[in-house]
Amino acid sequence: MNQIVVKEIQNSILDEGAVDADPLKQFVGWYKDAKRAEIIQPEAMHLSTAGLVGSPSGRIVLYKEPLRYGLPEDSLLFFTNYQSPKSRSIEENPYVALTFFWKELRRQIRFQGTAQKVSNEISDKYFATRPEGSKLGAWVSTQSAVIGGRENLQKKLEYFRTKFSKGTVPRPEYWGGFTVKPRDVEFWQHRDDRLHDRIWYELQKNKTWEIRRLSP
Repeated sequence: MNQIVVKEIQNSILDEGAVDADPLKQFVGWYKDAKRAEIIQPEAMHLSTAGLVGSPSGRIVLYKEPLRYGLPEDSLLFFTNYQSPKSRSIEENPYVALTFFWKELRRQIRFQGTAQKVSNEISDKYFATRPEGSKLGAWVSTQSAVIGGRENLQKKLEYFRTKFSKGTVPRPEYWGGFTVKPRDVEFWQHRDDRLHDRIWYELQKNKTWEIRRLSP
């Protein structure tokens, strides 16, 4: 971790008059700060889904930069198993929340928006960049299903390793990406005495963003 950059970011100012008019551009700036500070896994984000009955469920997924895969920076991108509980929840109810928390930088970002699947072409493009072990893992895992023991995974791994030994491991059709297009975004920065800075963006009907400061 780059302590000089961390201190610089911790002492930065979050003010509604200075933030970008577009929260996605503001996010990209903060994400670059997190990478510049060399914190561990700045791409880790908490995904909350609610499903058909509205029962919340959360887990950590990894943010991927949309521009790398031919998408505009108007949404947040992640990849997963489409047969997983999170994916089934999204199919039932596309409204989700995403949270980044960078403790070292004393920063948090919350997004609320709508998730939708990306094209097969985008999923193929990302899958091709994964290490071979991760590609095989996508075939081996029936994500979140109950299994008898780890030996079952090892047997399936050997099966698929042999099956694809003479060529490139393809993407399973049940594995791919989602984008989340936000409608509300909050940027939070720690301040002493718990008088934290909170800047709230809300998407308007004319597709512009209203920016307000919230009480800590």
